[in-house]
Amino acid sequence: MNLLLISSSNVHGYGFLDHPEPEIRRFLTGRKRVAFVPFAAHDHDAYTAKVRERFGRMGFEIVRFDAEADAIFVGGGNTFRLLKTLYDRKFLTVIRDRVRGGRPYIGSSAGSVITAPTIRTTNDMPIVECPSLDSLGLIPFQINGHYLDVDPDSTHKGETREERIREFHEENTTPVVGLREGTMLWVEDGSSKLLGLKPARIFRRGKEPIEVDPGTVLDSYVR
Repeated sequence: MNLLLISSSNVHGYGFLDHPEPEIRRFLTGRKRVAFVPFAAHDHDAYTAKVRERFGRMGFEIVRFDAEADAIFVGGGNTFRLLKTLYDRKFLTVIRDRVRGGRPYIGSSAGSVITAPTIRTTNDMPIVECPSLDSLGLIPFQINGHYLDVDPDSTHKGETREERIREFHEENTTPVVGLREGTMLWVEDGSSKLLGLKPARIFRRGKEPIEVDPGTVLDSYVR
């Protein structure tokens, strides 16, 4: 399997999909047609038009998911809405089978989160009810996209992102990778490498979180 899992399409100081563009181009070398899955957004047509224009500037053609394509791109938005629609349209197994069969997969934000065993570490509100929280299960760990560090000057008294992930590990054993904005994972044949602008934070049950720098292979930390 080959996956490029982007934390977010938008990063401060960059335009839409600007920061991962070099890696997207490299990932899609020799490929032309990309099937786009817009179901994390409410307006599928507007989202598709935006992605078609952006990928067009990179030299790629965006087509519907049910068309013949060389790769799959699942965009961001609300993770619960994305997963519910994939269940409703019976696309979850189709995507899983195609990716396991060798079709390259790009995810951004929610599109990256659903490659984990479940969506239990998403940041999104459950605006719809999914048949299950189980997702694609293409990687053996959970993803928390848009990971935010604690602001020491904040007066906010709600749970921090780290506290919420610790709560996840009170009930679950699966490792969690906190992907900060501007980072991504390149997954090839089961091996995951961190790319991008910042370190990632890895959480494991019963252990203190660790920081890993771009260029690090994560395999020994997330299995």
